[in-house]
Amino acid sequence: MATLTSSSIFFTLLVTISIFQLCSARKLSESDPQLQFQYHKGPLLTGKISVNLIWYGKFKPSQKAIIADFFTSLSSPKPATAQPSVATWFKSTEKYYKPSSPKLSLTLGSQILDENYSLGRSLATSQILKLASKGPQRNAINIVLTSADVAVEGFCSSRCGTHGSSAGARVNGKRYKFAYIWVGNSESQCPGQCAWPFHQPIYGPQNAPLVAPNNDVGLDGMVINVASLLAGTVTNPFGNGYFQGPKEAPLEAGSACTGVYGKGAYPGYAGNLLVDPTTGASYNANGVNGRKYLLPALVDPKTSACSTLV
Repeated sequence: MATLTSSSIFFTLLVTISIFQLCSARKLSESDPQLQFQYHKGPLLTGKISVNLIWYGKFKPSQKAIIADFFTSLSSPKPATAQPSVATWFKSTEKYYKPSSPKLSLTLGSQILDENYSLGRSLATSQILKLASKGPQRNAINIVLTSADVAVEGFCSSRCGTHGSSAGARVNGKRYKFAYIWVGNSESQCPGQCAWPFHQPIYGPQNAPLVAPNNDVGLDGMVINVASLLAGTVTNPFGNGYFQGPKEAPLEAGSACTGVYGKGAYPGYAGNLLVDPTTGASYNANGVNGRKYLLPALVDPKTSACSTLV
């Protein structure tokens, strides 16, 4: 039985996020219990976990490489990558773990292609789980990525992606839970909602969009949403880890800092970012193969503040 944690990236948070967006100095409310960032006593992901990608629809090889390089960058050793790095960003999730906890290690696993739209071009939420179940189900995070011409229930109207968990098939007589994520390519459907700040927003302050670091508004927007949901997945994989607010619509490590990418961020302004002198692209993290990415701020559980790389 699937258990969606309702941990979705809602673009409407870009409006309401003003209560969080002075992230470098502003703490989440300590007086209102609904806004406290709390641990709910459930397990976090630990040990060796494979990240398996399920590509649904048509993606160019260059687009697949953007996502694959992001995941490879998560564990890239410091000397091999310029700082600030994707690995440094992900390492900040270690603050959620007890010192005695087994270390989490993510590696890029299988990549499954479904270029023929086996379930059609309009998907229900239940079909996302069906696609996620195509990947290995033990010690795994299976990530469903839908192409720009695929409509998904709730996509653009209420979410840019989501994560959940499900009991997988039996392995040696034991049934294991696996985590999954879904993110859609918003380039032709709602880039102003799900690919900001690389596209003009449909509401709020109308500042000029930033140049996407991989020259692909849709895929660079997907990286932002995948990264935020990945942080939520490892720290709240089964709906009883770290989050604030109601369990039915929790704010997690990444989603509590929606719209914040650098110091000084405020609604409509992503913050003070690094700029590539050659391309003019804005970014805050370096990856493997010379990649640059824009990654969301994450809540520091020790201070209840959004923490940025730059």
